[in-house]
Amino acid sequence: MQWVKGLGLGLGAAVLLALGIILGHFAIPKNAPSVSASQDLDLEILETVMGQLDASRIRENLRELSREPHLASSPRDEALVQLLLQRWTDPASGLDSAKAFEYEVLLSFPSQEQPNSVDVVGSAGDVLYSCRRSEENLTGEQGGPDVVPPYAAYAPAGTPQGLLVYANQGSEEDFKELQTQGIQLEGTIALTRYGGVGRGAKAVNAAKHGVAGVLVYTDPGDINDGLSLPSETFPNSWHLPPSGVERGSYYEYFGDPLTPYLPAHPSSFRLDLANVSGFPPIPTQPIGFQDAKVLLCNLEGPLAPAAWQGALGCDYRLGPGFRPDGDFSADSQVKVSVHNRLQLRNSSNVLGVIRGAVEPDRYVLYGNHRDSWVHGAVDPSSGTAVLLELSRVLGTLLKKGTWRPRRSIVFASWGAEEFGLIGSTEFTEQFFSKLQERTVAYLNVDISVFANATLRVQGTPPVQSVVFSAAKEIRSPGPGDLSIYDNWMRYFNRSSLVYGVVPSLGSLGAGSDYAPFIHFLGISSMDIAYTYDRSKTSARIYPTYHTAFDTFDYVDKFVDPGFSSHQAVARTAGSVLLRLSDSFFLPLNVSDYSDTLRSFLQAAQQDLGDLLEQHSISLGPLVTAMEKFEEAAAALDQDISTLQKGSPDPLQVRIFNDQLMLLERTFLNPRAFPEERHYSHVLWAPRTGSTATFPGLANACSRARDTSSGSEAWAEVQRQLSIVVAALEGAAATLRPVADL
Repeated sequence: MQWVKGLGLGLGAAVLLALGIILGHFAIPKNAPSVSASQDLDLEILETVMGQLDASRIRENLRELSREPHLASSPRDEALVQLLLQRWTDPASGLDSAKAFEYEVLLSFPSQEQPNSVDVVGSAGDVLYSCRRSEENLTGEQGGPDVVPPYAAYAPAGTPQGLLVYANQGSEEDFKELQTQGIQLEGTIALTRYGGVGRGAKAVNAAKHGVAGVLVYTDPGDINDGLSLPSETFPNSWHLPPSGVERGSYYEYFGDPLTPYLPAHPSSFRLDLANVSGFPPIPTQPIGFQDAKVLLCNLEGPLAPAAWQGALGCDYRLGPGFRPDGDFSADSQVKVSVHNRLQLRNSSNVLGVIRGAVEPDRYVLYGNHRDSWVHGAVDPSSGTAVLLELSRVLGTLLKKGTWRPRRSIVFASWGAEEFGLIGSTEFTEQFFSKLQERTVAYLNVDISVFANATLRVQGTPPVQSVVFSAAKEIRSPGPGDLSIYDNWMRYFNRSSLVYGVVPSLGSLGAGSDYAPFIHFLGISSMDIAYTYDRSKTSARIYPTYHTAFDTFDYVDKFVDPGFSSHQAVARTAGSVLLRLSDSFFLPLNVSDYSDTLRSFLQAAQQDLGDLLEQHSISLGPLVTAMEKFEEAAAALDQDISTLQKGSPDPLQVRIFNDQLMLLERTFLNPRAFPEERHYSHVLWAPRTGSTATFPGLANACSRARDTSSGSEAWAEVQRQLSIVVAALEGAAATLRPVADL
């Protein structure tokens, strides 16, 4: 009877197959685009998207997003989660799916019951002067109950008191300079200015030298590009009001502090607080330059070096303590009272997906964070306003059935970025393997418009070609008929051995949510924005950064009236996104890594070659590995070019595309930098050495320079050199024909 059973199974399978075909037929919209295995970028669709990205809609998005403060995990932050879900599930302009992913993360907040304070106190403990605890309410938006007072997130509680010293930017070199000047630092309070080194590093460096507490302010000379105070400030100009205070995270690493390398789910293992590293070691508090002027202009002691002077209208002195002929008695001290608290809070990422028609298992990610310190009109809402407009235009085409991308597009709104890239890092930890195996590229648009002069792109070399292609096809905002590419080249350019003069592509550090994607996962990444004319300003950042004055009106009146630069960013990012998601051949050029690698090699040869030779370390293997990489990259380029001229087999194209996609992963080595959490990329890890070469090699040589041959430090130099050689050889192997070992 087996044949009867087999016949029955066969007939049943046939019926089910037929039913599936019928259901599938009626489930497919009649106006759905046809699907071909060789589907390629549709230039008409691209042109349609460019034409439909609307500056006025971006403006209205920004008005809504920045209407109220939305600190991570606050009620307004959670309300914006629902707004994104509603937009991405809209019947007329939504995506295929949208979902919130919640994590339980450790955040830091100032105490409402015990506000942080900074006071000048006399010898009897009497308060002689108090710094402002909040910013001046100039527009009615700076004084609401949801405006978090200025504070240094993750700074420990404490009430240190001591003589004041001025330590410039708080770098290790700055504190050494104070010691060289004979200034005793033990038990002092150090006044520092933003810039130079990271926020948390100021406190770490200060603590090494016995400093008891740190104050940080924004010097107007660092944001206004001059040595004088601006005549007008917001709301009458874009300059920072004197009471403005930059908030920020002082946590050294990124991701949830309690669950490194694990997603911060309620069930995940958590470190004991006593074992958590990366927090500032001493109490730290930011203040406005209005108060910094009172403190700094009353200091006594040696005159600060010329490079340490600023725009507060007085000679900056080093201290310690106040001059007897000033506003305070000579024995007056500064007391810093910090009452920050650590709390576990729920924070959400929101993901929206457009499923790919041909390669749904290949993802192009586009993201920005959602949370802000206060209203956050520039940071981050200018980026989210662009994201919402781009997803609306693509969602509308999707719902009409006129377009579906070749590869899947994933839009992301990250939570708790301001506290240390937490949402994006938790996402990469939760989906580590899936993302590494399937992600083509990550596109980040955080602050979309710093200023309205020119495009600024940071990214890994393979994305250069697709960004250039997009920028050449879009008109630059403003007078004239230049493309964004040509305008960009006027402001930022470099000479390439291959292309001649081209726009400069900046490198990626760890300043936004691209960091876990490039450093931890090895995914080709980029960050796109409009920015300043650097010939007219060397400002560190736009003036109201992380203050309560970063509002919708600030953007609307001073940063980008008319929102044409926002629209230009939307078009550039949208074009790059479509080229990555829809092109048959991935528009990633691996040969563009050669310029970077060659420059690293030449710097090592010129600046470190003699030193290495003295210690019997040869750069020969690195030269050979470099030649292997260039040979393999050129051969792959030629193979792809040949294939593009015919009628290629989609499977063969997929093989080449995977080689392009996976190149960045070959530069990962999770054991290369054991002291650096989440940093695995041997080309883009933090570099502390002065030589602009491979960071591990530069850092190791810097530490070993004054040690003897045979020391552990020189062994580490050899190890780092071997790590780079292995990475380049692995990269070359990945680019060779897949059947070759």
